[in-house]
Amino acid sequence: MQPVNKQSDVNKASDYAMTDFTLTVMDKNGNPSRIIAGKAMAHYPEDDSTEVIMPSAQFLEAGKDTWLINAEKSTTQGKGDDILLIGNVIISQKENPDVELRTEQLNLDTLHNTAYTDLAVTMKSPYGATESVGLHASLEDKMINLHSRVKGHYDAPTIQ
Repeated sequence: MQPVNKQSDVNKASDYAMTDFTLTVMDKNGNPSRIIAGKAMAHYPEDDSTEVIMPSAQFLEAGKDTWLINAEKSTTQGKGDDILLIGNVIISQKENPDVELRTEQLNLDTLHNTAYTDLAVTMKSPYGATESVGLHASLEDKMINLHSRVKGHYDAPTIQ
């Protein structure tokens, strides 16, 4: 048995919680930057962490595509600049829902609009699928760097 160095999740007490919620996060100019919904959310003052069960988020920016992110659970600390998404993580764009990225765990940096994982990733579109182990994505630039063991297939659309 390993020694326990920090308070067990079972013993953590939240100072506030919500169920079946939707909240809007504003940017520094007072414009909506994120809409976050979930089944449950709790904040834990011991480590200033927040946990969301079944999070669903929209990342908004005027004149740009809206990113949609869903997972089974998310955790963050402090202001929520870095978010860890856990379990059946799905990323897509509101304007193009046929293209999606799936993984089991994803780190999201909301300050730099980047996402990364070292786990298996699957990207699918109407024309094919690509798999890899690990990725780094720049959501702002719509660029994805696949780390290793990349394989996939692409069926070019027919020209009419």
